[in-house]
Amino acid sequence: MLKSILILFTLFITSINYAQSKPKLIVGIVVDQMRYDFLFKYEKKYGNGGFKRLIKEGFQCRNNHFNYVPTYTGPGHASIYTGTVPAIHGIIANNWYVRDGDKMIYCAEDNTVQTVGTEGKAGFMSPRNMLTTSICDQLRIAQNFKSKTIGIALKDRGAILPAGHTANAAYWFDGKSGNWISSTYYFNQLPKWVQDFNNQKWPQKYIANDWKTLLPIASYTESTSDTNTWEDQLKGESLPIFPHILKKENTESIRTSPFGNSLTKDFAKAAILADSLGKGNTTDFLAVSFSSTDYVGHAFGPNSIEVEDTYIRLDKDLEEFLLFLDKEIGINQYTVFLTADHGVADVPGFAKNNKLPGDILDIDDLDKSMDSALIKSFGAGKWILNHDNDQIFLNKPLLKEKNMELQKAISIVEEVLKNHSGIQFVVNLTQLDRAAIPSLLKERIINGYNQKRSGEIQYITEAGWIAHGKRGTTHGSAWNYDTHVPLLFFGHGIKKGQTLERTSISDIAPTIANLLNIIAPSGSIGQIIPVGN
Repeated sequence: MLKSILILFTLFITSINYAQSKPKLIVGIVVDQMRYDFLFKYEKKYGNGGFKRLIKEGFQCRNNHFNYVPTYTGPGHASIYTGTVPAIHGIIANNWYVRDGDKMIYCAEDNTVQTVGTEGKAGFMSPRNMLTTSICDQLRIAQNFKSKTIGIALKDRGAILPAGHTANAAYWFDGKSGNWISSTYYFNQLPKWVQDFNNQKWPQKYIANDWKTLLPIASYTESTSDTNTWEDQLKGESLPIFPHILKKENTESIRTSPFGNSLTKDFAKAAILADSLGKGNTTDFLAVSFSSTDYVGHAFGPNSIEVEDTYIRLDKDLEEFLLFLDKEIGINQYTVFLTADHGVADVPGFAKNNKLPGDILDIDDLDKSMDSALIKSFGAGKWILNHDNDQIFLNKPLLKEKNMELQKAISIVEEVLKNHSGIQFVVNLTQLDRAAIPSLLKERIINGYNQKRSGEIQYITEAGWIAHGKRGTTHGSAWNYDTHVPLLFFGHGIKKGQTLERTSISDIAPTIANLLNIIAPSGSIGQIIPVGN
């Protein structure tokens, strides 16, 4: 009898220890367009409770890279949470060409669902275009769907793709109405707490006083001057300088300001409280993406005072959010990872001004040159169906109809691309094994190539070259400034330390799965990073 009691007591204690070995809440944080150097570029102005706390008390992967191209928001969020690459999860870009129907498709679009929370098509979205599970899906499956998983971001794709197919909810921001919205993929009516949050009109309150620098503008010594010719101005402005006048009649303006991140933080806190995340007997998951860094970065570039001010403010938002988690979930009772969905290139105007390599790729001239070369060889016809995401889609049905060889057409286009200013490498995607390019770039192209969704030809620009206007900048390349992003782990189950070993974005999901003792997502190819205690 005594022996039986001891056995039962041992099993009881073991079950308690096992339950305590898992965090109450996983919080995935993606900072949109955060290049690795932003962790340190502004560190003198960061407080001790945001980025610095994550680094000091957590585990840092200092050599973390994206392992595919193109480096965009959609594939970035999908890859982080699926532990795989576009070749497998299928989100090859934000938008991509579909031969069947001769149309473009958006990565999260779904015309079988309806908008919840406002009028219009902003909620015609779901994760159905993603071909694999996410770590959030696996957590739900492992806990027999008792856990709660929620995605939150200003951008729909930043909320939907991370949360996965089985999410309890995903919420994104509709600039026209100023509301956080969702779709009927999740439910037919916004929860009352979301309606209450929307009714408080927080976007209007944030943009009421416009955007002034948090610190005296003269102290922003890590950035270029506030007046230059390569920054873009906000809608309605005549110059891209502080103070920035935010259009109060249109809450869409909050996106291209640091206040969009603050709004996201506020909404994430409200979600934790309303849905009692981290309060149950199973681990919950909150996927949060801070999108305003991307909007600001595109407009003003990574060397601007606007970007610096945005990161200083984001650091304060992170500090507030972590203190909130300490209080509501408990210190060392939650686990956080922080990374980015891609980096960013310097503005070509900035590069030229400082005698650095880089320029603007003339897409119109490139298209005309390819069309001219194909018509010269094959005669009149629409030989190219689409040119997007640095890929060329040839008109294979027309080539077949005219008895023209596909490989000859590819060779003609390759020759044009190779001789065009700003293009360094050209790859025949139908013969990837023959690509004579550095192995690391070849791997990134292979990982980004989806046999059903990609084109026939891929090119890589010279470093510093972008397909963009004369003001502002973009991302998407295979170069270091777009691939090298932060990766920090913090909290329950995470040891203090760092590694200089190369890690990839595909390693995040299997690492979290290992910490939770669950299986990695269905298409995962990543390795487990030794971040655990």
